[in-house]
Amino acid sequence: MSDGKPEGTASGKTILQVPRFSIDYMNPSVDPHEDFYMFAAGSWISSNPVPKDKSRWGAFGELQEWNLHSLHSILEDCASDSRDNQGALKQMIGDFYRSAMDEKKIEERGFNPVSGLWNLVENATPGASLTRCVARLHAAGVSAFFRSYSRADKKNSSIYAFYIDQGGLSLPDREYYLSGSFKELRDDFRAHLSRMFGLTGEPHETSAKFAEWVLSLETELARAARPRAELRDQERNYNRVKWEELESRFPRLHLTSYLEARGVSQTDYVVIGQPEFMEALDKLLQNELFDKWRTYLRWHILLASAPFLYEKVKREHFEFFNRRLLGQSEDEPRWKRAMQVIDGSLGEALGQLYVEKYFPSDARRKASVLVNDICSVFRDRLAAIPWMNDETRRHALEKFSRFRVKIGHPEKYRDYSSVNIDPEDFLGNVRRAAEFEANRQAIRVGQPVDRDEWNMTPPTVNAYFSPTNNEIVFPAGILQPPFFDASMDDAVNYGGIGTVIGHEITHGYDDQGRRFDAEGNLRDWWTPEDALKFQERAKGVVEVYSAEEPLPGFHVNGELTLGENIADLGGVSLAYEALQRRLAADPSKRRVVDGFTPEQRFFIAYAQLWRSNIKEGELVRRITTDPHAPAPCRATIPATNHPEFHSAFLQRNVRNARKVTKKIGVW
Repeated sequence: MSDGKPEGTASGKTILQVPRFSIDYMNPSVDPHEDFYMFAAGSWISSNPVPKDKSRWGAFGELQEWNLHSLHSILEDCASDSRDNQGALKQMIGDFYRSAMDEKKIEERGFNPVSGLWNLVENATPGASLTRCVARLHAAGVSAFFRSYSRADKKNSSIYAFYIDQGGLSLPDREYYLSGSFKELRDDFRAHLSRMFGLTGEPHETSAKFAEWVLSLETELARAARPRAELRDQERNYNRVKWEELESRFPRLHLTSYLEARGVSQTDYVVIGQPEFMEALDKLLQNELFDKWRTYLRWHILLASAPFLYEKVKREHFEFFNRRLLGQSEDEPRWKRAMQVIDGSLGEALGQLYVEKYFPSDARRKASVLVNDICSVFRDRLAAIPWMNDETRRHALEKFSRFRVKIGHPEKYRDYSSVNIDPEDFLGNVRRAAEFEANRQAIRVGQPVDRDEWNMTPPTVNAYFSPTNNEIVFPAGILQPPFFDASMDDAVNYGGIGTVIGHEITHGYDDQGRRFDAEGNLRDWWTPEDALKFQERAKGVVEVYSAEEPLPGFHVNGELTLGENIADLGGVSLAYEALQRRLAADPSKRRVVDGFTPEQRFFIAYAQLWRSNIKEGELVRRITTDPHAPAPCRATIPATNHPEFHSAFLQRNVRNARKVTKKIGVW
C-alpha cells in the first residue's frame, strides 16, 4: 500500500503511524514458553490502553484507524468540492457526508425523520396488515421479529434463495435475557427503555409500562431462540418451506403477505433457519395484546434510528449500548461515525474512490504470491493426509481444484445511482440506502448467483471464506501493515497475511465448511469413517479452548468458536510450511533479523496480529456472542501448539522448551 495517506486526527494534533510489525512491541523479559502472548506483544499491551472512544484496541483497530483517516480525506474532498466540479459518484458521497455532519439540521428536525415509520405502525391492524408493516420496517433497516435476506441457496448454490432467521432482540444475545449473570444489565436496559420512551414525550408511568412490555416480549423471543453455538449447524439451519405451506404452518405471521410486501413473490420456497422460533413467534402474536406489539415495533424504530437523531436521543443510546454494555467511555468523533455509516450504506461507491487513491496496481500481484504458496501447501496436504481415505480425498481435492481467490476489490462496482441522497436528510439517506439494498436482494431471489459479487467493502480490514462460492476474499483494506508489508522480510509477511490466507483456506474444510462440496452445495461428501475421524480431532480442539477462562466465570465456548479455532490452527501451520519452502528455495533469505531467526519472527509476527486491550463489558459480549476466541487465545494456542514452536525458541529456555504440549489440530 502507498504511504501517501493523510496523517493526523481531525484536529491535526496527533500524527498517525503505519501500524507495522515491531520488536519494540515485545517484552523479552517474559519466557516465551510460559506466556508467549506477553513475550511477543507485552510492551505494546502495557503502553496502549483502550482509547476513550473505543471498547477494544489492537492491531486491527490501529489499521482501521489508519483507514478511517484515509477515508476521511476522501469524504472531505467530496464534500468540499463544488458540485459542478465533480462526478455523480463524488457528489453522492459528498452529499451523504454533508448530511451526517450537519448537526444543526439534525437538531432542528427532532423526531420528524421517524414519524413516517411510527405512523405506519400506528395504522397497522392485527393480521396481514401488521406483517406488511414489518416488511416495510425491514426494508428500511429496522430489525424486528426476525431477520430476512437473500443469499445463494446452500443446496443449489447457482441461484439465490430467500432466508428467514431468528432475531428481534435488542441485546447482543439470548443469554443477556436469560442468564443470571446479566440481571443487573437487564435492569439497566429496562431503565434505558423507559428513558427513551420518555424522550418521545410519553409520561413517566407510560414509559415504564412500555419498557416492561418490550423487555417481556424480547425475553420470550430469547427463550424461543437457539443458543448461538447451535446456530453453527448448517444442516439444521436449512429448512425449506414451500410457498403454499407458509400460511398453514405460520398462520398468524402471514409470511406470503410479508414476502409480497418485500418484493419477493416469484419463489417456490423459503429457507427457514429456525422453525421452532417462528412457531413460537406465531403463538406470541396470538397470546399477547396487540398494543404490546405496536410498542415493541415503535421501540425498534427508535433503536435503529437513535444514532442518527438529535443529541439527547443519540446520547441516551450511547450511554446504554456503548458505555454500559461495552465499557466505551466516549463517543467517537462525528466524522468517524459518519464514515462508517457511509461505508455500510454505499460501501462499494466509497470503496471505489478508496481503491483509486490508495490501492497500488501491483498489490494484487504481491498478495497472489503468498496465496499461491499457501494453496500449494494445502493441496499437497490434502493429497497426503494419513487419516483420510481415497474416496474422501478425491472429493476434497476436487473441491480445492474449484477454489477461487478474490483480492483487493470487485471488478465491477455496485451501481447506487438510483439512491436519492439528500444533503439535508441524514437518516433519510440511511433509510433509502437500506431500501436499495433490501430491494436488490429481493428481486434476485430465484435468479442466477453473481459469482463476482463481494460481501465486504474494499476498505474493510478483514477477509472471508464463502462456502457457497468456494472462494476466499481479501479486501484492499487488510493488504497493508501489519498484515502485509513489502518492506518486511518474508517471515513477518508469512506470519501476518500468510496466516490470514491459511486461516481462510482452512475455513473451507472446518467443521462447517467441510460440509459444502466443490459446487458450493451443502452435501455430505465424506465417508462415515472419515467424518468420525474429523470429529474426534475437532473434539480435541473444543476441549483445549473450552478450558480457557478469560474472565472469572466466563469460559471460552469451544463449540461456538470451533470453526475459527480450526482455521487459526490451520492458518499458522500452512503459513509456516509455506515459509519453510520459500526459505529452502532461496537460502539467502534464512538470516537473523534484529536478533531473531525467521522461525521466531514468524511466530512473533503472528502473535502481534492479536495484540489488544479490551474493556470488560466488550470482552463479556464477545465471549458470549463471538465465534472467535479472545485475542490472547488466538495469539498463543495456534503458535505454541505448532510442532516447531518450542525448538524455534530453544536457546531462550532449554528446560521449558522440552515440556510436552498437547498438540491439537485437524489439518
